[in-house]
Amino acid sequence: MRFFLVLCAALLALPAQASSFSASDIRSEIIGKTIYLATPFGGEFPLNYRSSGRVDGDGEALGLGRWVQPQDAGRWWIDGNRLCQQFENWYNGSPMCFDLTRTGANTLNWVRDNGETGTARIGSAL
Repeated sequence: MRFFLVLCAALLALPAQASSFSASDIRSEIIGKTIYLATPFGGEFPLNYRSSGRVDGDGEALGLGRWVQPQDAGRWWIDGNRLCQQFENWYNGSPMCFDLTRTGANTLNWVRDNGETGTARIGSAL
C-alpha cells in the first residue's frame, strides 16, 4: 500500500504532458480571444483572433512605434492543425503558419513554419 501511495504522489508531481492543438482546439481555444505573445524584452504582445477571420495586433503599449509600425491587421485561417495568418504590412505581408502546443491551462508554445519559436498566453474572449 505504501508503494502505491508513493507512486501516486510521484505521478501527481509530474508536469502536465504537452499536447498539440488540433484544428478543433484552435477554433475553440484561440479564435475569438486575445493571445498574448511573450516578447524577449519582458512584455506581452496582444493579437486578437476575431471570429470574422481577421487578426489584428497593437504593440503601442510596448513602445514598438519607435522601431516598427506598432499596429497591423490581416486574416487568419486554419491549415490542417496549424494556425496561419497574413498581415497587411508586418513580415512584408507574407503568410505564415504555426504549430501550437499546450503547456498549461492557458499557455502554449508556438513553432512558426520557418523554425522560430516562442510562448504565449491565452487571454479573454473579445
